[in-house]
Amino acid sequence: MNKFSGLKVELKEVALKLSQAALSSVQPARLVEENVQSDGNTLAIGGQKFNLSDFGKINLISLGKAGVPLAEALLPLIGDRLESAVITGSQDYRQQGSFFYFPAAHPLPDDWSLKAGQKAYELALSLTERDLLLVLISGGGSAHLCLPEEDLSLEDKRQLTGLLLKAGADIKELNTVRKHLSRIKGGRLARAAWPARVVNLIVSDVIGNDLESIASGPTWHDSTTYAQAVAVLEKYSLWESCPENIRRVLEEGRAGLREETVRKGDRVLEKVQSVIIGDNLRALYAAKETARQFGLETVILTSEDQGEAREAARNYLVRLQEFSRKVREQKRAFCLLAGGELTVTVKGRGQGGRNTEFVLATLVEILGRKRDFEGFDWLVMSLATDGRDGPTDAAGAWISPASLERIRQLNLSPLSYLENNDSYRFFEEAGGLLKTGPTGTNVMDLRLFLLAPLPE
Repeated sequence: MNKFSGLKVELKEVALKLSQAALSSVQPARLVEENVQSDGNTLAIGGQKFNLSDFGKINLISLGKAGVPLAEALLPLIGDRLESAVITGSQDYRQQGSFFYFPAAHPLPDDWSLKAGQKAYELALSLTERDLLLVLISGGGSAHLCLPEEDLSLEDKRQLTGLLLKAGADIKELNTVRKHLSRIKGGRLARAAWPARVVNLIVSDVIGNDLESIASGPTWHDSTTYAQAVAVLEKYSLWESCPENIRRVLEEGRAGLREETVRKGDRVLEKVQSVIIGDNLRALYAAKETARQFGLETVILTSEDQGEAREAARNYLVRLQEFSRKVREQKRAFCLLAGGELTVTVKGRGQGGRNTEFVLATLVEILGRKRDFEGFDWLVMSLATDGRDGPTDAAGAWISPASLERIRQLNLSPLSYLENNDSYRFFEEAGGLLKTGPTGTNVMDLRLFLLAPLPE
């Protein structure tokens, strides 16, 4: 227990309150309520008003891990004017009149992703210049909505996506490849919908809110090329091992025999508007405000974390040591916040995700510098805001001084688990897994670092 701001509070309790505040701030219902208004006939989005009576058909495509809650929040604002909808992220497939709900698949697309992609593509192709298409986009949309080039199979894309993930490719590299193997990514869904009016409402799950990368940019311009897609595969030594059909498609594209993704300035984008309604920085500010209420001196370090989880852990330990001196001098508790999305190059045979690997790597670093943290209570937590850390059922993990005692009692070797990329099983044994279940949102990851002086 630590006494600060007149309260006795466990750092774990503080960390959980901060993470809950962050997640609450980016819940789809809240984001739609704050960014979309309706009086029954006029829809106001991002400062622009749309008279719904001016349109022939109004249709909706909602994709990603927030696909269902985003759609459910928006539907009452449109009412019976909405003609049809394609919505992904559902627990199971269902059809309600002309509304189609498709199950979620992530990180690899499945047969439902293919059916959802086909239905969305057909809907877009049916539109005319008098129609309005509302597109709600959130993280995970690349896997939820899949429509490979006609020469490719679903299995081709699944195999390649798996190879890139295991190799540690970041989201931009992964999407560079996926966009050039798809009929709907890289602006091609907007091309199919032209000349209809398209309005995107976006919950960002990428660094810098890059609209080209969020769900592989189905209704936005793209600056990547076939040649760059080939270069990504060559960078990770995957060119020779990827499916032959994929090599052929990319080689034809690089040679100019296939149409590129939609370029900036293309006429199909003249009637496309995009509004970001939620992102990682919003979540961090909500956590910061809650930390302030606890009396914590709080600093947001970045919302653009990227790179290898282990390297990030080493870098953050340096920052923690810097702030430990402030804690000692000022005799007050500090909270450091960060966000983004790290990667893991998988070399072992264990189980884990980028967040659990980051926390385990941080623990290894702390074990090598225990003296630097004597006289403090501390806690490190890292979690995926969608509630799923890679291929696991955990959102992430946390560690504290109690973790050091626990591993000593159990005679565990954190470094051995780390070298085998087995962070999930480590925290299963040592304790510290965070399991939130699906959160209904996705704005990358959150990291919390708490440092407090022990009572004298």
